[in-house]
Amino acid sequence: MVKKNGFLVILILLVGALLILLFNRDKLYDYISGQMQQQNSEQENFVAKQFVESNYNYAENGKDFEFTLLQFKSSGCAICKQMEPVLDEIRNWNGAKVNVQLIQIMNPDSQEMMKYFGVSAVPMHILLNKNGEEFSRNYGFISVNDLKSRFQENKGSDTN
Repeated sequence: MVKKNGFLVILILLVGALLILLFNRDKLYDYISGQMQQQNSEQENFVAKQFVESNYNYAENGKDFEFTLLQFKSSGCAICKQMEPVLDEIRNWNGAKVNVQLIQIMNPDSQEMMKYFGVSAVPMHILLNKNGEEFSRNYGFISVNDLKSRFQENKGSDTN
């Protein structure tokens, strides 16, 4: 009888812990991302920031985009594959000119960007304004309508 009760208590605790993790997943990812970003050296941050500035600061580089959507992905990620039609629709959207960039996390060249943005899970979507500044991030699947809403909310908020 004691074994059954002990097993039941452990099972209830495990289910409770899983539920807490499930409902606080984004907070956990944010915490891990913050920890990863704090571990970057000044040199790593400088190099990544220069890359972001030169490629995604459209106010400075003159490229004809309003926003950037960075998707950090993995080739074996099922949700990343589900995001493909969403990203295609955002690329072709007339509401805003969005530069959609797919960053493969297994590519060694992507490591500095992953550390700079503190990528802790895939897919991770980071939205940058016209000045190359992050204004939103999302872990996992995000719908076309949610993305469009985030872009619309930030359409007039960048400083020139």
